[in-house]
Amino acid sequence: MRKRMFLIPAGVIIFILFFTVFGDRGLLRIYHLSKEKKEIQGNLETLKSENEKLKREIEALRTDRRYLESIARRDFGLVRQNEVIYQFPVQDKKEK
Repeated sequence: MRKRMFLIPAGVIIFILFFTVFGDRGLLRIYHLSKEKKEIQGNLETLKSENEKLKREIEALRTDRRYLESIARRDFGLVRQNEVIYQFPVQDKKEK
């Protein structure tokens, strides 16, 4: 009889502890969710900084003629009138 008096409350306590740790709203789930939240916040900060960079580039494309010229020269190989471009072959470091 005495053993039963200890086993019943012990069983109830173990049952409650099990669900407190391993349940859908348990400590492990809370830990995983907080870890995921930190990861998502890191991604958010990265995306925000990239978004700001793109906004600055858009503004430069709208207003800065020198920036547009540098893009035209770099990406499309455009030159000004009476300008001569010299291209030299690229040498590997191993050939020297």
